[in-house]
Parts: sequence; C-alpha cells; structure tokens
Amino acid sequence: MKPGTLDLETIVDTSPLNRRQLVIFGLCALVAMIDGFDTQSIALVAPVIVSAWRLKAAAFGVVFGAGLFGSLVGAFLFGLAADRAGRKPALIAAMLLFAAVTLVTPLTTSMGQLIAVRLVTGLGLGGALPILISITSEYAPTRLRSTLVSLMFCGFPLGAVVGGVAATRLIPAFGWPSIFYVGAAIPLLLLPAILGLVPESVRFLAMSQNRPRVLAILQRMKWAGAWDGQFPAAPAQSGRSRVAELFAEGRAAGTLLLWTTLFLSLLLTYFLINWIPLIARQSGIGMSSAVLAVAAVNLGAIFGCLVIGRLSDWRGDPTAFISFGFALGALAIVLIGSSGQSSAWLLATTFLAGVFSVGAQMCTVAYCASFYDTGLRATGVGWAIGVGRVGAIVGPVVGGMLVGAGMPTTRLFLIVGVMSAGAALAVFGVGQHAPRANA
Repeated sequence: MKPGTLDLETIVDTSPLNRRQLVIFGLCALVAMIDGFDTQSIALVAPVIVSAWRLKAAAFGVVFGAGLFGSLVGAFLFGLAADRAGRKPALIAAMLLFAAVTLVTPLTTSMGQLIAVRLVTGLGLGGALPILISITSEYAPTRLRSTLVSLMFCGFPLGAVVGGVAATRLIPAFGWPSIFYVGAAIPLLLLPAILGLVPESVRFLAMSQNRPRVLAILQRMKWAGAWDGQFPAAPAQSGRSRVAELFAEGRAAGTLLLWTTLFLSLLLTYFLINWIPLIARQSGIGMSSAVLAVAAVNLGAIFGCLVIGRLSDWRGDPTAFISFGFALGALAIVLIGSSGQSSAWLLATTFLAGVFSVGAQMCTVAYCASFYDTGLRATGVGWAIGVGRVGAIVGPVVGGMLVGAGMPTTRLFLIVGVMSAGAALAVFGVGQHAPRANA
C-alpha cells in the first residue's frame, strides 16, 4: 500500500482487519446482546408478575404488543436520526433511553404503567439495532461485510438465550425486578466504552467533508498515511425526504421486496418463539422440551446466520444463499407439525428451522446495510426492521386466532412454512430484478 494514493472507500475495503475494528465490532455485538436480553426480559418475568399481581395471562398480550410497537417506531425514528446527526450520538441516545426506562420498570404497580414503560423501552431497543448494523457495515471491508454484520447481529438471539439462563437463577434468588436491574446496569456500564472506543462512522463523516474529524479517526485506525486527501462526491440533494429516497433511483422494487421479506420472516419467527411451547404442551410433549425448543430456534439462528453470511461473502451476491435458506427453512417448519409427542423430533426440526429460516432472516437484515449507500443506510435498515416488526406483532396475534380456532397442528405449521417460502421468493427477487443503489 503506497501512502497518499487511496480514497476512503478503498482504504476500508483493502486494509487488513486490525484490533481497533475488532473492538468496534465486539462492542456493537455486546450492545446487540443487551438488546436481545432486554427484549426477552418481559416474557421471562411475565408468569411471576401475573401471579404476584393476580392477573389473567391473556392480559400480557397488550404488554408484549406495546414493546414490539415501540421497537417498530424506534427503528424508524432512530434510523432517520442516525442519517442526520450521526451514528454515535443516535446510538448513545437509544442506549440511555432503554437503560433508564428499564431501570424504572420494577417501580411499576399497574398494567397501565407497565404498558407505558414497555412502549418507551421498545423505542430505545428498536432504535439501537439499525445503528449497530450501520456502524458495523461501515467499518467492515466489502469482502467480509456479510460475515461481520451477521456475526455482530448474532448477539441479539444470544442475548435472548443468556437472558433465559440468567432468569432461572436471578428470579428465584432475588425476585423478578432483578432481571430489569441487570438489564439496565449492563448498558450503563458499557456506555463509557462506547463513548471512548467506538468512533463515528468515517464514511458518514466523509459525506459532510469534515476533514479534521476524518483525519482524527484515520489516525486512530492507523489508516491516515494511505489517504489521498480526497472526499467522495457529495450526493445530490433531491429535496425529497430520506424515506422517499428509499424509493428513488431504482431502489423502489428492492426496498419493497426487502420489506416483504422481513415482514414474512419476522412474522414466522415470532410465531415460532411465542407458540411452539404451548402447541408442544398441547401435543403431550414435556415442559422442559417445549421450552428447549425455543432455545433450539435461537441457537439454530446463530449457527445459520454465520454459515449463510460466510457463504454470501464468498459468492458476493448473498440473495441466492438467503433465498435457499428460507426455502429449506420452509420444509423444516412444515416438519415441526409432524413432531407428535416426540421431543427429539421437535428439537431437531426447530433447530433446523432456526438455522435456515431465522438464520436467513438475520442475513437479510445484514444485506440491507449493503443495499443502501452511506447517506441512506441507517434509514433504510431502520425502516426495513420497522416493517419487519409489524410482522412480529402480527405473527403471535394470527397464531392465537388459528390456535383458538382449533386448526390442526400440521396445517398450522404448513401455513407458517408458506411464509418462509414467500420470503425466499421475495429476497430472490431483490437479487434478480431490483437494481441496488450501491452497484
């Protein structure tokens, strides 16, 4: 590498991964784990609160829905903020918001208060994810972007698994408030590391041609000697809002297909996580196996995300592998319905559904970061996740209606399998027919 000859994009794409980049990716993964832990926390304590407050279990449906709706709105708002004010200040604001509101959750004494608190908590939790994906994507070289973003995003389901394990020890020993105290303390303790070790995106700063800050970050990353001193051409100002820009310059078809993919895939994911334990129990499977089936979905998702992400980097165009993952996942989901009273069959099929369908869904989120250029990345990822959250809300509700109507288990999982097949077709369409903004 000859000094003074490379532009910023080439420097990031051609430089070997260094310790400072790995620290950025690691801290983003830790925040994603906290996000997963805090998102799962309300489900972990719900049975205890229902008993302590003498409520009906069905009442918690509104609490769950409030958190998911808050996440939807948070993804929209914080994605826009990150593209306007910067990735780092938006991330810090999101972390402070969900940490502060999580801290006051144990002080609630009524369902109304709990619903309000979970709604605001969801704003911060949903807002953090698109920013984490944007930061990781913008410090990752193109050749490894899918792998690194997928690896970081694996922190979310891993945090949910850790939350489940922690709950089995914390709640009996210290009561249900302990889950929220831990969920608030960890991000507050992590904030100094984020402030000190995670820089603003150098690609984002280059858009505003902020030379002093760009130079400071390049020196910190040990890249300053290779920079040619030139900034990329500033994007033309169209006068449209950033959300409208998602549909401009050939991005409309791709944007709509990505939204469709994430809507369908998050619908099926949240259906599986919420309804598998109850359906399994009704089929005569033991409680421990029914709960382990949810853990199998999350663990399979982590494995599948890493494998599909690595294959995507190897081929260059990830849509083919993601589509294939959804298609295989459709078959695995259909097979869940034939588990009967076999715990082994249930665990095997839920693990495979996690590997293929949920793993492909996580890689789709990572792909969104590559689909949009720097000026639209956080907005594009945020709105894609937000639309996906609509599916996350619809999935459990529709599942409840179908289960309540007495639909046979085989037919129920056949319908969910069709959702995965639909996601396969949608993401395949992105790669085949929709021009990408950063081509």
